[in-house]
This record gives sequence, structure tokens and C-alpha cells, in this order.
Amino acid sequence: MQALGFVETRSLVAALKAADAMAKAADVRVADFNRVGSGIVAVIVEGEVAAVKAAVEHGKAEAEKIAEIISWNVLARPHDDVANLMEQEE
Repeated sequence: MQALGFVETRSLVAALKAADAMAKAADVRVADFNRVGSGIVAVIVEGEVAAVKAAVEHGKAEAEKIAEIISWNVLARPHDDVANLMEQEE
């Protein structure tokens, strides 16, 4: 499995802006877009570790211009069980 990157915002528009920025900043794929609830939206990207790190930093920077960032993270080498969780969501 490739690296996973996450940006979670308190705004749908900011999450869309983060997703767009991440996809444009590096060679990553938007793997998931989750409306968590209470206005919180999470964007998940996957790709090579360096690309995911760059994408998350860029997406976070763009989204925080217009809304609150709840959290962000990069999993460089997710465990196989995490990969199974991602596949179940699809």
C-alpha cells in the first residue's frame, strides 16, 4: 500500500479547496472524501511518501486560509489492516 495523507476541515468548501490543492501539488490520488458530521469533512489522498507529504502540507495551507483545520496527518507505510479499512469504505 502507498502512503496515506489526511486533511480534516470544518468546512465543505475548505475540504474541496484542500483536495484540489493536494491533487495539483503532487502526484497523488484523492482516495476518499468523507463528510464526518457537524461540518467536518476529511480528504484522504494516497501516493508515494514524499508526494503525499507535499500534498498534505499544500492542501492544509490552502484550506486554512478560509476555514478551521481540525487535523492532518501522513501515514508513510500503513499497516495492511488499515489498507483493508480503506477498501471496505469503497
